[in-house]
Amino acid sequence: MELEIAVDDPRSEDVRELLATHLELSQVLTPPEYSFALGADELAVDAVTFFTARRGGELVGFAALKRLDAGHAELKSMHTRESERRCGVGRALVEHLVAFARAEGYRRISLETGSTDDFVPARQLYVELGFRPCEPFGNYDASPYNTFMTLQLAEQ
Repeated sequence: MELEIAVDDPRSEDVRELLATHLELSQVLTPPEYSFALGADELAVDAVTFFTARRGGELVGFAALKRLDAGHAELKSMHTRESERRCGVGRALVEHLVAFARAEGYRRISLETGSTDDFVPARQLYVELGFRPCEPFGNYDASPYNTFMTLQLAEQ
């Protein structure tokens, strides 16, 4: 069945359920002071465009793009339902967000993810899609639990 990716409401019931799983996992894998996952209300603000991936109408993943400034966005809250992992959902979401960011005129997308072994698949995916390590951006500070990456979409 084909994957459908679209802008969605992070406060809808099925999203809230999967988002709760995402937030719980984030707290288990990363000390709370180094975990920056956002809740539904934080994802429902004007600066964030929230996307869901659905297969046959069933929610299988989500990701968001947060505007940092006119030329820089942050990939936030990337999550794929466990039963759908390694099936291309994450790749499709990131590719969709990159295309959306280009269309919106962003010159760069950055992200923060975990640095432990639990996050190796995510970091590998980001590298495959052109993201490269970078210094902390925005309000982030360097830590042993966080990895920062960026993708140049256009010349600065």
